Amino acid sequence: MAEFTLRLRRFDPESGDAPYWDEHKVDLEPHRSVLEGILQARARFDGSIAIRCSCRAAICGSCGVRINGQPALACHTHLDKALRGARDGVIEVEPMGNMPVIKDLIVDMDAVHWKKIRRVTPWLIAKQPVPEREYVVAHENMVDVTQSMACIQCGACVSDCLSMEVDPDFIGPAALAKAYRFVGDPRDAEQLERLQDLAEDPAGIFDCTHCFKCIDACPKGVAPMSQIMRLRRRATGDHHIVDRNNGARHESAFVSLIRDHGILWEAELLPRSHGGDSFFGKFAPAAGAELVDSLPVIAKMLLRRKATPMKILRPHNLPAADLKQIKRIYTTVEGREERFELNLYISGYDEEESEDTATAAVAADGGGQTAAESGQPGQSPEGSPTR
Repeated sequence: MAEFTLRLRRFDPESGDAPYWDEHKVDLEPHRSVLEGILQARARFDGSIAIRCSCRAAICGSCGVRINGQPALACHTHLDKALRGARDGVIEVEPMGNMPVIKDLIVDMDAVHWKKIRRVTPWLIAKQPVPEREYVVAHENMVDVTQSMACIQCGACVSDCLSMEVDPDFIGPAALAKAYRFVGDPRDAEQLERLQDLAEDPAGIFDCTHCFKCIDACPKGVAPMSQIMRLRRRATGDHHIVDRNNGARHESAFVSLIRDHGILWEAELLPRSHGGDSFFGKFAPAAGAELVDSLPVIAKMLLRRKATPMKILRPHNLPAADLKQIKRIYTTVEGREERFELNLYISGYDEEESEDTATAAVAADGGGQTAAESGQPGQSPEGSPTR
């Protein structure tokens, strides 16, 4: 047994008081969970402490909170581990972010998380005619959506999403990961319609800023940002959707500038994103209008010496030898007959294999096989076989 101090963020909407911190000392074995510590504090000291929980086995996702400022499942975080991440020897627990707080550690997930999930039509739209007996789906197709299927709807990614913090209308990482579960399913009849909808929405797939916070937050390895990138590749690469948000044009401009110069030329990125992916894109009316709107920002950059006129107008180029290597990567990737994607949730390797062996096989790009290619079940990060 050991003594741990929990500092809980408390809020009672009926009192009319502002949120405050409340400390309690609990006695538990170090391997016990933060959730057990909170429940002990509630049983021994204050029965009004509010927290949502159910399975206590990291399956239901109910007990999502922030522990020492980081999103986590209270039932899946050991007290000793939480103590190591504490600033002053006190474990801080507060409600998740980006959602209204109902009371103490309970947030209104229906107002944000579930509202976003409903936005993406989270069910399969069956192709017609429906088979008399059953759909037969290829193994590699199910492997493709396994990672997004692992989501337990805990809301941790929503809690830490910086895009949602800036733009509450953003559909969000959890909902877009759920969207890929159906976009990637060959039984769904409206893949194009789903992608068109999510690409055209100003708060859709192109509103993600690639901050990686949702990947770090997810307790199940769903990697929502990776699913958003896969939605983009499906939309732009497979269906050639050119959206009104200039997301596809921006992506194309970014890729071509890196290929031509080896490093991003920011001054060309904006006009090419709005006017077309060429040197003459800046002369398009849409690009001109965007440049005019950006003049105040450009002026501040120049005044604060964040940039100089010559650095803006002259392209940045890597040394010739380095640029040659960049172009070789492009030639290799673009020369493939099919897009090669490794589903990171399914490794395709037995856990007995050494890490170096698995890494070398994946790096071989053709010498080794992913689970999707081999037709064999893979392993989850915890080592449990997939179904």
